[in-house]
Amino acid sequence: MVPNDSAPREAALNDSTMQRAVSQLNKVRAEIARVIVGQQDVVDGVLICLLSGGHVLLEGVPGLGKTTLLRTLSRVLHLKYSRIQFTPDLMPADIVGSMIMETDERGSKSLRFQYGPIFANLVLADEINRATPKTQSALLEAMQERTVTSGTTTHELERPFLVMATQNPIEMEGTYPLPEAQLDRFLMKILVQFPSRDDLNRIVDYTIQREEAELSTVLDRDGVLELRGACRGILVAPHVQQHAVDLVMSTQPGTPSAHPLTTKYIRFGSSPRGAQALVECSRVLALMRGRLQASVADVQALAPSVLRHRIILNFDAHADGQTPETVLKEIINSVAVAA
Repeated sequence: MVPNDSAPREAALNDSTMQRAVSQLNKVRAEIARVIVGQQDVVDGVLICLLSGGHVLLEGVPGLGKTTLLRTLSRVLHLKYSRIQFTPDLMPADIVGSMIMETDERGSKSLRFQYGPIFANLVLADEINRATPKTQSALLEAMQERTVTSGTTTHELERPFLVMATQNPIEMEGTYPLPEAQLDRFLMKILVQFPSRDDLNRIVDYTIQREEAELSTVLDRDGVLELRGACRGILVAPHVQQHAVDLVMSTQPGTPSAHPLTTKYIRFGSSPRGAQALVECSRVLALMRGRLQASVADVQALAPSVLRHRIILNFDAHADGQTPETVLKEIINSVAVAA
């Protein structure tokens, strides 16, 4: 299920609270833009995941600023940041930590838990598909439960907590594809595109400057949690929630709601987490756009990023050159017309 940091549903926002939250979000986005050129959709997607309490998977070739983005976000939001470089020899203890033996000044020995890099607010899992499945699975408890268990002791992770994993789509030798159970724990999968000519020129301009941009801290941990609470005050009308459910049901082969392309090309459709993620993320997007309630347009805009990693295509789809993007585009358009 999509994680929920507080069980009670927040009260609806008023205009002044919403305007303050929108102003803070715009300041965060503007400060990030001083370092990250273009890629506004990627920046917004990561912010949506952070404020929704979920995690994000970025896919793109090297050199597009994926690592820089999370490091910049940590500086702007004054959050603890850690980076884990995933390699085939990485062990689970290298991520979550391990018990170590300590000797005090009197020679007495005791065990102490040495915290791993997962104990941060923003965790970059760089090239996550280069680690073995055993090591990848070390992230599952942290991502879903926000806890790390060592022996009989459970350690709580500080909130907010975001895992941003990256993977390279073109260099697949020696990699281990992420299992569906782990993919489903990512709120969104965002494709990082190559920059435009103008953006690339601006990137080169920044490169030849003598000094790096001095970033200001816009929010702190409490401010981020306050923004997260404001997002939960965004209203979701019944027809918007129903549209999210209809989208997910249309990806289920063998059901009355299935789209014709679903029956032909999809082996497994989205899990219930897909519908939950669509609703949660649409609330954050509505706040970013300065509205007090989510809309069907918000759900449609987020559907590709929320669902692309939650559907599994069959052999016929690969044989016909279909991708999750092409199939989802048809499904989203058809559900929108029927809504």
